[in-house]
Parts: sequence; structure tokens; C-alpha cells
Amino acid sequence: MARFPRTAALALALSASPCALSADLLEVYRAAQSSDATYASARAAWAAGREKLPQGLSGLLPSASLSGSTQQNDRDLRFRTPGLVGGESQFNTNALNVTITQPVYRRQNMVTFEQSKTQVAQSDAVFATSAQDLIVRVAQAYFDVLLAQDSVAFAQAQLSAIGQQLEQAKRNFEVGTATITDTHEAQARYDITLSAEIAASNDLEIKKRALEVIIGRQAPGLTPLGDRFSPRLPDPDNMQNWAEQALRSNLQVRAAEASLTFASQEVERNRGGHHPTVDVFATYSNTGSGASTPGAVGGGTDITTRIIGLQFAIPLYQGGAVNSRVREAVANEDRARQDLESARRQAELSVRQSFLGVTSGLAQVKALEAALVSSRSSLDSTRLGQEVGVRTQVDVLNAQQQLFQTRRDLSQAKYNYILSLLRLKAAAGSLAEEDLALVNAWLDKQ
Repeated sequence: MARFPRTAALALALSASPCALSADLLEVYRAAQSSDATYASARAAWAAGREKLPQGLSGLLPSASLSGSTQQNDRDLRFRTPGLVGGESQFNTNALNVTITQPVYRRQNMVTFEQSKTQVAQSDAVFATSAQDLIVRVAQAYFDVLLAQDSVAFAQAQLSAIGQQLEQAKRNFEVGTATITDTHEAQARYDITLSAEIAASNDLEIKKRALEVIIGRQAPGLTPLGDRFSPRLPDPDNMQNWAEQALRSNLQVRAAEASLTFASQEVERNRGGHHPTVDVFATYSNTGSGASTPGAVGGGTDITTRIIGLQFAIPLYQGGAVNSRVREAVANEDRARQDLESARRQAELSVRQSFLGVTSGLAQVKALEAALVSSRSSLDSTRLGQEVGVRTQVDVLNAQQQLFQTRRDLSQAKYNYILSLLRLKAAAGSLAEEDLALVNAWLDKQ
């Protein structure tokens, strides 16, 4: 509830022009928390799952029922014995019954209550998985937009540089220092780059729409990564430790464990169909009736009945249904066991892939940072070479393109590193909003 004012203010801001503000990662995430349909569906499913506990408990608690009836009777009495006189009568009959039943021993109800606890635990794990998935999806959509913006900027820079080359080629042809072939080559290169710029702009619009699906409104301007970005190796820097943590804490593994527990309990519940049942019951009944016999002395009867009893039942034969349900439950238990093994293997694979993504991403970022320095030096040297006549405009253009491409690749490597880090923690079952806040601190917020 404490987050509502900030989320509401952000919603108003995001509904305005996308240029009105630059939202950071945490702000987009909080907007998604209140607007993402997938997350809202998971939250509703979690709320529904928690109702299994009172439903399971109800089978162990007393039940009470109240019933009543009233009826109008119209009787025509005729005797076959000579000398006895019958007649017609009209009278009313009223009845009120209260019954209370308290289960004393019902094996199936006891197991159902234990199953309800398991279902609540499973709902918690599934909802926690959805919460982690929202963090990853928001980060993915956020950095997809930033990468698409970088691609557009790269394409536009290329287009500008090649446009200058094209203009120079046309001027050189006009003064006779170049052939028409040079102009055609420059024009072809310009047209290809223009096509790439159009494709990059289209991809940017698609990525914005994907972000809008999550936040439920127009995509705002996004804060880019800044100089505070400081990638580092995972802690601990040991893949096996992460794999062991995933086997213990991965949320999908925990949900699969709960499914196996529930399946085992289902076997026990169905076997409870062979067990006897014992209930204590109490009944209170009050019945009133008018005179039902013509000429009878008195105005009718009132009967009050109070009963307290113990009911005992032993199932003997139910057509083989109980045994069949037990066999079905055993088969489902084996299926749940295999699903758990599959979830464990997948969790271990995911954490290993993400760990390698973090470590290799860190190495790639460092390599591209060095390559960016080299590309800048290469461009400066090429420009100097052009000034002294040992390099051409095409050489400068190629050096510029290399610099633009390196910048884009470096941005992509940074985004991939961040996403791999978040996926690593999600696979280990430890991803939380604090991890998103750490990434948010790397943004270039003014």
C-alpha cells in the first residue's frame, strides 16, 4: 500500500507524452506490477490457491443443517368395516429439524487437509516464480528498447557518413576526378544503409510496443546506462555452488516438489476409501400437526425429538472404484516424480547457462571497451592520413563504421550481461527487487 502514491503518479506521467519524462528501470517495473496482465492473472491464481486451506479444514470441523417444512393436508377417510364412520378433514403439518455432525475419524478428510497445506505452498512458489518472471521480462523489454535505440543511432550515423561520401563522389564526378562507377557504388551503399535504418526504426517501434504490453500504457522515454556501470563476476564465483543452490531454492523445483508431495498425499487419500468412518451427530426435531381424524378428541399433536448418536460405517465393496483410484494416484505420483527430476535438471542447466552468460559477458564487455578505444584511435589516425593524402574518404568512412559498430556491440554486451545476471539469480531462486535496484543504480540518471 505504501507504493501506491508513487505508482499512481508514475501512471499519470507515463500516460502523457513519451518525451515528457525519462523513466528508470524501477519506475517501469512498478508500473508493470500494477498493469501487467500476466502478473495480475498470477496474483489472482495465488489468491484462489490460498483458499484451499479453509476448504481442507472444513472437512474436519462440524457441519450443521437446518431444514423445515409446512404442508396443508386434505384427507377423506372411509372405513371398510361396517359401523365405522369416516369423514373429511383438513389440517396443517409443520416440521423443523436441526442436525449437527462432527467427524471423529475420516481418513480421507484428514489427508485432504494436509493436501490443502501443500497446495498453498505450491501456490506461493508459483506466484513467486511469476514475480521473478516479471522482473526478467521488464528488464528484457527495457534493454531491448535501449538496444533498438542504439541500432537506430548506429544506422543514422552510418547513413550520415555515407551520405557525405555520396555527395563527395558526385562532386568529384562533376569536376572529372572520379568515374561514374564511384558514384554508383556510393549510391548503392547509401541505399542499403537507408534500408537498414528503416528496418532499425521499425524494430524500435516493435520493441516499444512490447514494453507497452507489460506496462499497459504508452512507452516513456527510458534512462540509458551510464558511467556507473560496473560489471563483476558472480558471487560466489563458482558454477557448482550456483547449481547446488538452484537444486535447493529454484522456485520451479519447489513447485514441482509440492506437486510430488500432493500426489503422494493423493495416494494416501484414496487408500482412505477403505477405512471406516466415525461421526458424532445430534438432531433436534419439532413437528406439529392438526387433527387428522374427523371427530378426534384434541386439536392435533406436537412432537419434539432430541437425538445424540454415534455413527459408524465400514465400506465393504464399491465396484472396484477405490482400488482403481489408488492405482491412478500411484501413476500420477510417478509422473510428478519424473516432473520433479525434469525441473531439477532444467534448473541446473539454466543456472549453468546463465553463469556462463555472466562470465563470458563480462569478458566481452572488457574486450569491446578495449576495442572501442582502438576504434577511436584508428579513426583519428585515418582522418590524419586523409589530411596528408595517404588515406581516402572511403577509409575514413570504414573507420567511422567500425567505431559505430563497436559502440553498438558494447551496448549489447552490457545488456546481455545484465540480463544473464538477473536470469542467474532467478534460476537460483534468489532474484528480488533489490537486484533490480542494483541494476537501476547503473543508469545515467541526472
